[in-house]
Amino acid sequence: MSRLNVAVAFDHRGVHLRDAVLGVLREGGYGVVDLGTDTDEYRIDYPDKAAEVGAAIRSGSAERGVLVCGSGVGASVAACKIAGIRAAICHDVYSAHQGVEHDDMNVLCLGSEVVGPSLTVDLIQVFLGARFNGGERYVARLEKVRALEQGMKEGARGGTTGSTSEKGMRDG
Repeated sequence: MSRLNVAVAFDHRGVHLRDAVLGVLREGGYGVVDLGTDTDEYRIDYPDKAAEVGAAIRSGSAERGVLVCGSGVGASVAACKIAGIRAAICHDVYSAHQGVEHDDMNVLCLGSEVVGPSLTVDLIQVFLGARFNGGERYVARLEKVRALEQGMKEGARGGTTGSTSEKGMRDG
């Protein structure tokens, strides 16, 4: 398998996890697309950093991304506005791997005011170590997400096509 390239970006508050993020990526042999910042001396807005991570993934220069702001919430909200980006805030290891396995998450969002360096390392390791399951129900759900995304581009209203059976709801 070729080396996975990971785009990383931090706003002025997220920069406090910069060393932990870059350290685990380098130790793991990942390619790093470093989109900054490296200082908290001036305000860097998380939507700008989300756009940069999204552009790196959409262009193919990175396969996954790690985006860090103070809480992780703003980074996640902004990144999810970008077509093809499936971002989530994860502050526990289950969500960090399950988000990839079931939802094909490609951007991990973290909050520097919520998690410390040690947990950051664990979260990134499980996020990057996870692979999309590819099961029929997960693929079908991704198609519904893509339909929502396309509908928003076209200005459509409403939900996705298809329904969820009771059995499907029980199966998670």
